[in-house]
Amino acid sequence: MGETDARHEPHDEGVLGRLNWLRAGVLGANDGIVSVAAVLVGVAGVTTQTGPLVTAGAAALVGGAISMALGEYVSVSSQRDSERALIALERRELEEDPEGELAELVGLWEQRGLDHETATLVATRQTEHDALQAHLSMELGIDEETVTSPWQAAAASFLAFSVGGILPLAAILLAPVDVRVWVAIAVVLVALGVTGALGARLGRAPWQRATVRVVVGGGIALAVTYGIGSLLGVAGVG
Repeated sequence: MGETDARHEPHDEGVLGRLNWLRAGVLGANDGIVSVAAVLVGVAGVTTQTGPLVTAGAAALVGGAISMALGEYVSVSSQRDSERALIALERRELEEDPEGELAELVGLWEQRGLDHETATLVATRQTEHDALQAHLSMELGIDEETVTSPWQAAAASFLAFSVGGILPLAAILLAPVDVRVWVAIAVVLVALGVTGALGARLGRAPWQRATVRVVVGGGIALAVTYGIGSLLGVAGVG
């Protein structure tokens, strides 16, 4: 890595956290695009009338967004409870055995390559500054000040899914009736390409392969649901 790359690499934990949230938002929007588009294309395999499409699209959009929000809330709540329990345990251990905890911190620094004298100096300085945070960071990789809010995570998931889901719904409803399906498919594949590339870039990964995976996966989902809808329409189910 060159000097220029090193200067532009985000080392700040706050920046990395924001990038992770932004990447999660892009992936949530991607889920909304695929989920709602698959439902709409499946229904369009039976009928392209506006009424059924609006009903199916709205149900998929609202239901999917709520489901994503609930899932994220439960997941983050469990994670937060675990982190709080670990923080409480670490705080109690520091109160009951500060010398033992200092020795443990010294050992952790030695495992990272420091000699005993340097590790002792670093651990002592950390303990004097903020013993709890030092142990949380070194032992558990968590920060007492940045425990994720489940409500914030749920709201972000709901919004991201909704933004993504509105796109295929708008595309299929605004397009002329005789080309609704193809316009929606084209818009969805382009949108998936954009979100796939953006998500990869935010994750600092090569964007080409990620974009192809997302577009191909979305295309397969649309083809399968349209095929199922068409078969059900031929069978007279719709």
